[in-house]
Amino acid sequence: MERFAEDAGLVQSLRTYLQEHGVVESKVIAGKEQEGEKFADYFDYSEPVSAIPSHRALALFRGRREQMLMVNLRLDTEEEKPKWDAPHNPCESRIANQFKIKNEGRPADQWLAETVRWTWRIKCSMHLESELMSALRERSETEAINVFARNPKDLLLATPAGPKVTVGLDPGMRTGVKVAVVDATDKAVDTDVIYPHQPKNDWDGSLHTLAKLAEKHKATLISIGNGRASRETDKLAQDLIKAKPELKLTKIVVSEAGASVYPASEYVSKELPGMDVSLRGAVSIARRLQDPLAELVKIDPKSIGIGQYQHDVMQTQLARSLVAVVEDCVNAVGVDVNTASAPFLARVSGLSSTVAEGIVTYRDSNGAFQTRADLRSVPRLGEKTFEQAAGFLRIMNDKDPLDASAVHPESYLLVEKILKDIKKGVKEVIGDVTILNGLNPKKYADEKFGVPTVTDIIKELEKPGRDPRPEFTTATFKDGVEKISDLKADMILEGVVTNVAAFGAFVNIGVHQDGLVHTSALANTFVKDPHTVVKAGQVVKVKVLEVDEKRKRIALTMRLSDEAPKGSAGATPEQRANRPGTPRAPEARRPQEDRRSAPPSIMQWQMPCVSSRAEVSNNSLHFE
Repeated sequence: MERFAEDAGLVQSLRTYLQEHGVVESKVIAGKEQEGEKFADYFDYSEPVSAIPSHRALALFRGRREQMLMVNLRLDTEEEKPKWDAPHNPCESRIANQFKIKNEGRPADQWLAETVRWTWRIKCSMHLESELMSALRERSETEAINVFARNPKDLLLATPAGPKVTVGLDPGMRTGVKVAVVDATDKAVDTDVIYPHQPKNDWDGSLHTLAKLAEKHKATLISIGNGRASRETDKLAQDLIKAKPELKLTKIVVSEAGASVYPASEYVSKELPGMDVSLRGAVSIARRLQDPLAELVKIDPKSIGIGQYQHDVMQTQLARSLVAVVEDCVNAVGVDVNTASAPFLARVSGLSSTVAEGIVTYRDSNGAFQTRADLRSVPRLGEKTFEQAAGFLRIMNDKDPLDASAVHPESYLLVEKILKDIKKGVKEVIGDVTILNGLNPKKYADEKFGVPTVTDIIKELEKPGRDPRPEFTTATFKDGVEKISDLKADMILEGVVTNVAAFGAFVNIGVHQDGLVHTSALANTFVKDPHTVVKAGQVVKVKVLEVDEKRKRIALTMRLSDEAPKGSAGATPEQRANRPGTPRAPEARRPQEDRRSAPPSIMQWQMPCVSSRAEVSNNSLHFE
């Protein structure tokens, strides 16, 4: 057995076969049926190890870790572990053939056959199962981290409303709605608490307070958090806009991702030292509308993110991935060095927290930076740091337009060379597409600046400091649709994508419970990756397919031509499951020949993740 199991060529052959023909199966642990109800779809479940998607694999691993499920890997030819006197399975046959062991009627042949079985069962099978399951976990975690990292990127690169006076509303019921007014420079200038909802129901008083604050500070925007009581607070803002049209207010609902950890964070405590913790959230909600990126960089990326199974993956790898995403977003947009906070500056490539604090301190003591060259005067900002960071730092003034662009100071000489050749000033050339399109990059390329670099610089001069973020848009929730009972099948609504997972997208349609657009309903064509169709923060139109009030599930589709099944709103889960074309949870294992002729469809494989979301609250970050 030892000698057989140490044959490298044989072990590799067995590994390859098991990878191609292995099936992950799970069973509920006896007596855990009630306690592990959220894993009900996996009580009698099997799927090829090569095909199982990351979210279902992580669900199985979680169920095993919580001691609700027994999970193992078997060959697809084994419905049950064969008895010792059963014929060889394919892997045992490989071992026997490798060492020319076969039944020739000799007295020791049976003993040799048992040795082959023991080699597979005790040595090779257990080792390879552990190895392949570890590889499955690693692959699943990597995919989950990628999903998790892509959602914060969409939130960070959401469109900014710009430097406008904004009223931030942090919704609440019993504790009231926290109000904060933030001016065009993102400074908190006023705060208050109103009680329009139960139990005080001071609707008119709340309208009067908001109108007074908006008029006093000449606010133009109302930013509303999308948490509890968001829909009711949105109605309050709508009534204010109708009652005071002369104020010309616009209301927008924004994501509260990370809002729970923001008020008590160390930086915010220093930034807003005299403000009550409960009011700091309203300040953040207002600033998120003005510039989401500048505000969200103050929060731990893991608190911003929305994804799947982030608590089940390697936290160090997750943190490293998220930090890289934040830095990419900051560098892509650029940072105004004269207005940016220390946390914002610290996300710039090449700048540490200490150097970022030094920039802010120097700015406070000596006034605004006039040119990028002034940055060299900041303590601890050496030449190497300047070289790494300068291209991402912007100085918005008319002294040198290049300082407000992504052109690195090292390339200023090249720009001067181009300007000298065409006999134009920098202010004449910037933004003039006709002149810039007439330039030949090859003419100005040399040993230091290649053609691609020259081409990029010319493109940057067309729109210096251009913001890569999309245009500002908002979703309009339908009047009269405020709770899940207001939804009807075939109703077309506008909503905002709150989360994108491997199996679909969750959409906020203004009823306190996000609806799910399954991958099969995202487009009229096959969708392998939902991120190619939608992203967090995107405004979309959806149609209601089914509503299950009891389990708080809403099935949506972005294919507006789809028709909802009859009786969708009141059908029982069993009735819905038996409809033709309805996705189902995996069935109990069928006999081997049936499974080969009719493998589970993608829809069947996807459903377990969808169905268990009933166990978690709206905007949950760790759903099955």
